[in-house]
Amino acid sequence: MGGVIQAAGAYTLKADTECSPFRALVRAIAHQQLNGTAANTILTRFINAVGTNGEFPTPQQVLDAPEATLRAAGLSFAKIASLRDLAAKTIEGVVPARETLHALGNEEIIERLTQVRGIGQWTVEMMLMFQLDRTDVLPVDDFGVRNGFRLAYGLRKMPAPKALALFGERWAPHRTAAAWYLWRAVELHRAGTLPVPSEPTKLPRVPKPRRASKRLKKKVSAKRADVGKRAVRARPKQKRVARRVAKA
Repeated sequence: MGGVIQAAGAYTLKADTECSPFRALVRAIAHQQLNGTAANTILTRFINAVGTNGEFPTPQQVLDAPEATLRAAGLSFAKIASLRDLAAKTIEGVVPARETLHALGNEEIIERLTQVRGIGQWTVEMMLMFQLDRTDVLPVDDFGVRNGFRLAYGLRKMPAPKALALFGERWAPHRTAAAWYLWRAVELHRAGTLPVPSEPTKLPRVPKPRRASKRLKKKVSAKRADVGKRAVRARPKQKRVARRVAKA
């Protein structure tokens, strides 16, 4: 990582701390599966059609907007459903104000905001980094972060998210900066200026769930078989008892 930092220069990520959670998530939904230009065009139409005098719409305005109006702005049915769910959960307080979010931990924020339809962990992690100015976020599912790690550390294959998370623990509490430099590693590679790693890197092994040993499985099977045999042997005796009771 030291070579990447030296080649990329000073860390310059600046969070947009004025953007509300509702607005940030509306923008995230609008940009899903679209390039930046197309998403911004749709977002502008949405603001002009739903908001007042070009102002960003309120949650209630989104709920009140006719579906035809939202469709005319270029939003798909799935995104309309996501925006309405976001608006409703903002009014309910599931998606709180910025001041409330600042008092919560990263995992608490992820747990709350992913209750909104169409909002996944990656989206919330981007919000933590770029709107809430959290300094210790490593989005291990992000393709750019994983690819940057592969290039910076000379790996043949993309690192698995869990393995990258384990490796990234050494960067705490500055994992946001580490992610930023891994994105820069991709840019440096394209420009042909990415430093060659001094030695190959080995990722930590991800612990696998423990499986029952073969010996334990044999014991369980043998015990079941023994119980079955006892049940079979007991049947004639049970029949004799039943006959005696019937005669009595």
